[in-house]
Amino acid sequence: MFEVKKPKAISLFCGAGGCSLGFKQAGYSILYANDKDSAAVETYRMNFPETTCSNEDIDALNFKKILEELGVESGEIDILIGGPPCQGFSTAGSRFWDDPRNHLLKNYVNALAIIKPKWFLMENVEGLLTSNKGVYIYEAAKAFIELGYSIRLEKVYSQEYGIPQRRKRVLVIGNRLGHDFKMPEPTMRVSGQIFRNSDVTISHAIASLPKASNDKETELDPIRTPVHDEFDAILRGVANKITDHYFPTINGIQLKRITALGPGQTMKDLPENLQHESFKKRANRRVADGIPTEKRGGAPSGLKRLIASEPSLTITGAATRELIHPVENRPLTIRESARIQTFPDDFVFCGDASQKIQQIGNAIPPMLARIFAEHIRDDYGFEGHDKDAGKMLGFLLTKAGAMSPALKRTESLLLELSDNFKPKQGDLFGTLL
Repeated sequence: MFEVKKPKAISLFCGAGGCSLGFKQAGYSILYANDKDSAAVETYRMNFPETTCSNEDIDALNFKKILEELGVESGEIDILIGGPPCQGFSTAGSRFWDDPRNHLLKNYVNALAIIKPKWFLMENVEGLLTSNKGVYIYEAAKAFIELGYSIRLEKVYSQEYGIPQRRKRVLVIGNRLGHDFKMPEPTMRVSGQIFRNSDVTISHAIASLPKASNDKETELDPIRTPVHDEFDAILRGVANKITDHYFPTINGIQLKRITALGPGQTMKDLPENLQHESFKKRANRRVADGIPTEKRGGAPSGLKRLIASEPSLTITGAATRELIHPVENRPLTIRESARIQTFPDDFVFCGDASQKIQQIGNAIPPMLARIFAEHIRDDYGFEGHDKDAGKMLGFLLTKAGAMSPALKRTESLLLELSDNFKPKQGDLFGTLL
């Protein structure tokens, strides 16, 4: 019987390994991973012992040497996953690539130029689309096309793919095989304001966890009730013990605030005597100085009570401080946050509590990564195609009915690039290497 050849992947900016887990579940072999966060790398090594994982700044990586040590040639890696975080500001015009604030993107393009993966998948926050008035994503897209990649750029709503949270992220997927790539069709019907109605909710994600403890050292026995469905089976994993499922003791005014919050309510819905001092100061200042609310960004919402029948709000590094359980008067636990991100219970996180939740909040949900991994593998593959068939650039910046002025600027830049830019293979190799 012939052994099925596994697609080969490399992960940069790998974090705890959310994207890697999804690709591993889809049958990919992750040969190498890197991140500069030492706690995240410890987590990665714990859960992916078969992968060579380094803890370096991307500036220090010698990609030619890495390929040599892996025993693969340039062009043989099937996909490069993970992408540089957007720095939020950069220099426009001809100095863009000289600006040290763009060094992560520059080194990522360097990696593409040397590794020459057949595909790449890069994920980032939606702010990537409007950073520096659209110049950042314009320069990134132009660089990818210069290297011979056809790219598809879209804002993806995770809840449309069965992820139990409202999470918007930008995905840039490129290939140098000539495929006219389209994002996978959503697997879940969502509706309502900000797509808050879905058949997969926070309750589905956390219902089969045992009752949370207020002792962080406690390891809990998993619930032995029958598995509800495939989703529940994946989240339970093969864990013999449930870790990181605890919450701090809450009392005083904080407990009063949490107890007073109804489903979907935030700090602004509380009586004034329970509102946080910073909230009141900002609200008063907004009135006193006469600056309109929309110019100030509004007062901070702080605590937020989740709604059991909806997908969760986005899991971030503040989830265990700000997101309140739909029914119980406590914040989410680290393990609940991990489940909402679709990490299974047998996935172990390393570091202190703040490092763990940051790793979880930064991750690509593994289930989402798996859907894209399978879509690329099954619907496109890793062989060459008609190189004249695919567009060099396709994009969808929002599914909302209206587009902000900032997004319109980005759209204008990308349309100009799509219509007028003719790639000159090799232009970037001399300037970046």
